Amino acid sequence: MDELRIDTPEQISLELPLAGIGSRFLALAIDTLIQAALYVIAGIVFALITLGSFVITWMPKSLGPALAILSLFCIYWGYFALFEVFWKGQTPGKRYSGIRVIKDSGRPINTFEAIARNLMRVVDGLPGFYGVGLASMMLNKQNRRLGDFVAGTIVVHEKLTQEVKPTWNTSTAEQTASPQAAQVTADELVLIETYLHRRWEFEPIVRTNAAVQIAERIAARTGLKADPGQHVDDFLENLARQVRDSGRLR
Repeated sequence: MDELRIDTPEQISLELPLAGIGSRFLALAIDTLIQAALYVIAGIVFALITLGSFVITWMPKSLGPALAILSLFCIYWGYFALFEVFWKGQTPGKRYSGIRVIKDSGRPINTFEAIARNLMRVVDGLPGFYGVGLASMMLNKQNRRLGDFVAGTIVVHEKLTQEVKPTWNTSTAEQTASPQAAQVTADELVLIETYLHRRWEFEPIVRTNAAVQIAERIAARTGLKADPGQHVDDFLENLARQVRDSGRLR
C-alpha cells in the first residue's frame, strides 16, 4: 500500500496509507446509492405536495416544483460537503470503506476545504463516470482528483493507534476512555506527542520536569490527572492514544 510521509514542524514523522482508486470508487458507489434513495424520497414527497396544491386552493401551484429543485440542488451539492464537515472528512461511503479526507499536511479539513473539493465534482465527473477525476488520480502518485488539488487535500486509509503502535507507546496498561479527553486541543496533542517522541534526548531531570509541566497544564484545563502510582509518561501516552482514537480535536 502506498504511503505518504509527512514531516511536521514539530519533527514528528507521520506515515499515512493512501486510499487507492478502488476504495475511493467503492465509497463513491455507496454514496451515490444513498443520494439516489434521497432523490426518490424527495420526488415522492414533492409529488404529493404538487397533487395537494390542486386540492388546497390557497397552496401555490409552483410550491412543489420549487421545493423539488431546491432539494435536488442540496442533495447533489450539499451531501458530500456536509458529511465531510460534520464527520471530519468522511461520508457514509468513506466510513464504510475505512477512508477519510484530510489536509495534505496531515491535519483535519475545515469547512472551506470540504466545500471547495466538492464543488469540483462537476468537473471531475466529466465527460461521465468521473472520467476527468479518474485520469487525474492515475496521473499522480497520491491518487488526487482535481478537487483534492484545489482544496489541498488527500484521501487516506484510517488506522487506529492500536493497529499502528507509535514508537513512544511503551505502556502496556489500558486506560478507560475519558469524556474529558475530548477537551484536549490539537495544539496540546502536538505538545504531548512532541515530548513523547523526543523525551529520550533529554537529561532525566529535564525529561521529568517537562512531563510534569505538560501533565499539570492538561490537568488545569481539563481536570485529567494520572492515577495514583501511574507514571506521568504512561498517563501522557494513554491520553494521546485516547485523543487520536476518538478523532475529536477541538
